[in-house]
Amino acid sequence: MLTRFAPSPTGELHLGHAYSAVLAHAAARSAGGRFLIRIDDIDGSRSREEYVGASLADLAWLGIDWDGEPVRQSDRLGDYAAALDQLRARGLVYPCFCTRADIAASLSAPHGPSGAVYPGTCRTLSDAERARRMAGEPHCWRLDMARAAAEAGELAWEEAEQGLRTADPLAHGDIVLARKDAPASYHLASTLDDAAMGVTHIIRGADLIASTDVHRLLQALLGLPTPLYRHHALVCGPDGKRLAKRDAAASLASLRAAGVDGRALAADLAADRLPSGYSLQNP
Repeated sequence: MLTRFAPSPTGELHLGHAYSAVLAHAAARSAGGRFLIRIDDIDGSRSREEYVGASLADLAWLGIDWDGEPVRQSDRLGDYAAALDQLRARGLVYPCFCTRADIAASLSAPHGPSGAVYPGTCRTLSDAERARRMAGEPHCWRLDMARAAAEAGELAWEEAEQGLRTADPLAHGDIVLARKDAPASYHLASTLDDAAMGVTHIIRGADLIASTDVHRLLQALLGLPTPLYRHHALVCGPDGKRLAKRDAAASLASLRAAGVDGRALAADLAADRLPSGYSLQNP
């Protein structure tokens, strides 16, 4: 068994991150397997190096150890570009010039698991129009979902303790795989990284169940293995809402500063015992 925890260095870790990391670490160690850390640091506008060190310090405070050096997404940009080139050569991606405001203003945009679904405005542009606009306009690269899903066929993945789940990538529409300010989307980078790291079991929050539809499609298109998935309940605060990095009171740094025993907290989280006022909920 090989599991991983993949924090983004865009803020301090909180109890929700701790819960996910503890579960992934415990699963690997109880099976005599390996536990890896990946730093998802390709968001150039938000990633901060100080949060990398802070995240690793938080994990050590919890008593979580890891195998080898942490992997950094910023070191794997060439792999993301190669995968995008492969999909482009197969006619499965296209350049999109729409802004978020353009998409929001489109009355034809339906809603899917992740919000508004892209209405396909740029999908039908001619090659000449694309070439002309690419020369002077910023653009992202979108997956032609209908064509990709048709090529991949029916897809499913195994959810721990639940069995097979049918993937429905079409519900997500033509997702973004790369932008000018981000060389790979979360979907593309995470899927490629998990395969390259040899991850056998992905343990993450239930808010990412829908994303697994897309990851399963990318695995099929790129010839990558499919791990076993476990999507766990989310840690919610006293207001019943899922924790976010802006929730300073739940940050691991604030708990550590308050004198909380990190190893004892990790043991409680492994047993689904949360501090007073916090709860586990499925979205």
